[in-house]
Amino acid sequence: MRSSSQHDRRIHPGSGRRRGPDHPKGRQVDPGALDEVRGLLGERERRHDLLIEHLHLLQDHFGCLHARHLVALAEEMRLALAEVYEVASFYAHFDIVMDDEAAPPPVTVRVCDSLSCALTGGERLLEDLRAQLGEEVRVVRAPCMGGCDKAPMVAIGHALHEHASTDNVAAAVTAGETHPHVPAYPALDAYRGAGGYKLLQACLGGKKPVEDIIKALEDSGLRGLGGAGFPTGRKWRFVRQEPGPRLMAVNADEGEPGTFKDRYFLETDPHRFLEGTLIGAWAAEAEAVYIYLRDEYPQCHEILAREIAAIETAGLAPHTKIHLRRGAGAYICGEESAMLESIEGRRGLPRHKPPFPSQVGLFGRPTLINNVETLFWVRDIVEKGPAWFTGQGRNGRQGLRTFSVSGRVKQPGVKLAPAGITARQLIDEFCGGMAAGHSFKGYLPGGASGGILPASLADIPLDFGTLEGEGCFIGSAAVVVLSDKDDMKTVALNLLRFFEDESCGQCTPCRVGTEKAVALMNEPRWDEDLLAELTRVMSDASICGLGQAAMNPVKMVMKHFRNDLTSGERA
Repeated sequence: MRSSSQHDRRIHPGSGRRRGPDHPKGRQVDPGALDEVRGLLGERERRHDLLIEHLHLLQDHFGCLHARHLVALAEEMRLALAEVYEVASFYAHFDIVMDDEAAPPPVTVRVCDSLSCALTGGERLLEDLRAQLGEEVRVVRAPCMGGCDKAPMVAIGHALHEHASTDNVAAAVTAGETHPHVPAYPALDAYRGAGGYKLLQACLGGKKPVEDIIKALEDSGLRGLGGAGFPTGRKWRFVRQEPGPRLMAVNADEGEPGTFKDRYFLETDPHRFLEGTLIGAWAAEAEAVYIYLRDEYPQCHEILAREIAAIETAGLAPHTKIHLRRGAGAYICGEESAMLESIEGRRGLPRHKPPFPSQVGLFGRPTLINNVETLFWVRDIVEKGPAWFTGQGRNGRQGLRTFSVSGRVKQPGVKLAPAGITARQLIDEFCGGMAAGHSFKGYLPGGASGGILPASLADIPLDFGTLEGEGCFIGSAAVVVLSDKDDMKTVALNLLRFFEDESCGQCTPCRVGTEKAVALMNEPRWDEDLLAELTRVMSDASICGLGQAAMNPVKMVMKHFRNDLTSGERA
């Protein structure tokens, strides 16, 4: 069939090329926006791995990410606009505003809706604040902010606001209290005056061999205290055996609901952690250290920025360069390989393993990855000796653990206790018992993903390897205590909603599975067979621990809290 000459797209031989459009394809750079971006970046490098840092500059300065600025940033950094946009749209703390859209109000109030805050009225607080603050303030729900012991928790701009109520939040907004409140802490001079950095200087000066340090960590039994529990000394040895150049990354992105121990260490004794970090970099011969800090801790960011600068000025880090990187509201970046992706300026999508980060990690180099609390203990273990650390413990376990305790107890907070202590002992001896009017019903031994156990199983030692027989694990030792006033179906639904929101979306089992689980759990009667099948698929096929462990609360409720499963049906 002959095609109409009007629609004939063929080019006749010898006729020359068709004339192209008179303007370039794609979204064009606004010269004014480009000037604004350049002025804001100043002399900062335009490297790809600094993309998230530069997005924070734009968000903080303009209150959002205007589309024109994203185009200009892509042009300035020589990146595809699609790449800039996919990163900006991945993280919860970035607000993308298209050209025809209004910018958000100048003040944003984030109300925590995770379990510990939900137990203290977070949902009602969210509704009341929306009604009282009006349209001039944006009020949104947000996941755990690391203030579970001071629930309910709210963030006003960049300021954490604890024990929040409608009235005191409204007063803080009116007063313009939107910037972080930095607590008093021992700065560099005070820490050095108490003997700090002598161990580091002994290491750098050749008085402490690397083997002695690693052997002390191995003999102490210190393990990764971010949740995985891998032996620290062994990890240091493995990374050191890999060919250089090597790097080090510090995971300060604790986002597990119920966890706030790293915040405690950073606010109360930051240099003990920093000295452990610098010793780790020396042992691994890491030419640079990247500290990845969650964006929900702006006060800790200010502390670390000050003290890292002081360390460098004092000449205490001649062997490595410390980089402080800021997360942007993504729980998944607590997974070590997702954290590495984020540090490199990309979306926090977990990597497939092997290879493991100790072999191929940050920027493709062998990378030593440790948690804040793990590094905090390095100085004490080496100076006091491994026997000091192993001499602590109960019920046949060894060492010390920092428990983040929240929920229905009289005295929630960070509790330094012997490894192997039981939940019942922790509540009675360290938390003043149950809160008035509450009877002990159950507990989360390891945060949202660690499962839920009934009070009848509160005499199991809390440590690595002791809870797995019950289908639970200690993880980061975030203990949330529940009472007879709490419905376990509601508790499990709160936890699954968190995982649904925080799934990175990379793999189908987790992305679709969490959404499907929430839909099933919203029904008056749970389809237990379908939930059990969903649990098997997610635990077997998900790429990372988020999807693999997300259904643990559901399994435990179906196993241990049968009365709560039928309460809704009777109603």
